[in-house]
Amino acid sequence: MSNSSSLNEFLLWAFMDTREQQLLHISFFLGIYLAAVMGNGLIITAVLCDHHLHTPMYFFLLSLSLLDLGSISTIVPKSMANSLWNIRAISYSGCVAQVFLLVFLFAAEQSLLTVMAYDRYVAICKPLHYGILMGSRACVRMAAAAWASGFIYSLLHTGNTFSLPLCQGNAVDQFFCEIPQILKLSCADSYLRAVGLIVVSGCLIFGCFIFIVLSYVQIFTAVLRIPSEQGQHKAFSMCLPHLAVVSLFVSTTAFAYLKPPTISSPSLDLVVAVLYAVVPPTLNPLIYSMRNKELQDALRKLFQWVQC
Repeated sequence: MSNSSSLNEFLLWAFMDTREQQLLHISFFLGIYLAAVMGNGLIITAVLCDHHLHTPMYFFLLSLSLLDLGSISTIVPKSMANSLWNIRAISYSGCVAQVFLLVFLFAAEQSLLTVMAYDRYVAICKPLHYGILMGSRACVRMAAAAWASGFIYSLLHTGNTFSLPLCQGNAVDQFFCEIPQILKLSCADSYLRAVGLIVVSGCLIFGCFIFIVLSYVQIFTAVLRIPSEQGQHKAFSMCLPHLAVVSLFVSTTAFAYLKPPTISSPSLDLVVAVLYAVVPPTLNPLIYSMRNKELQDALRKLFQWVQC
């Protein structure tokens, strides 16, 4: 294969060899996928149906759930279908679409988590200005900016990746089309592009992470000054789930894309990919609903309405 134009398909990494193992993989991924769809779907439905949740914080949470649903739906169903039919192939255009959607959704989620940190900072540190700074128009603009930044970021990275000539075969050592694995198939010197990918990704991830950390330093400083324990508990219950989601997302994504090649192996890459691409969309709804009384009440009302 002289270049990428001669490629009609890629071969994804097969999870298991025997039929029993393939069915086990399907069952495992199906359970995770259904849990993610149900959890994020319940949050989306609760926020839309309960007018008490029509606030900036829950508007951003709804957007986050949409991104989580999109990211896990981009990779898990295809992986299950391949195991079900005992195939490994994904078309060239399908691989391009998968890369574009994944990078778009992950970058938009990173930007949205940063916006959510700003929302909590304003709510706790500048409560008197919250209605002005976090009005409906401002929230829509910030959410649109997060989605738009993810789109532009993904467009650049996808174009950069698939503009390389690919002549090292078509076998991708991952269960979905992942940029680092595709770069390994290039016959050109992709070192500079790989470095560029790492630099740009690092700037996005750590730039947002530093902003979030600085926001939470000021948030916790303000929370500790609250005289009542009830006020402190309410502030912490609002912030800690977001901080847990940020930590999970940033740590797994950063390790996946910034780890040294010397410690890379197919098994490790597989585990890391599951941790950053499959686990967060499944755990995020659980994390946000565990200590959130308003969301729990909305879900309880939703279940009662369904039963009636």
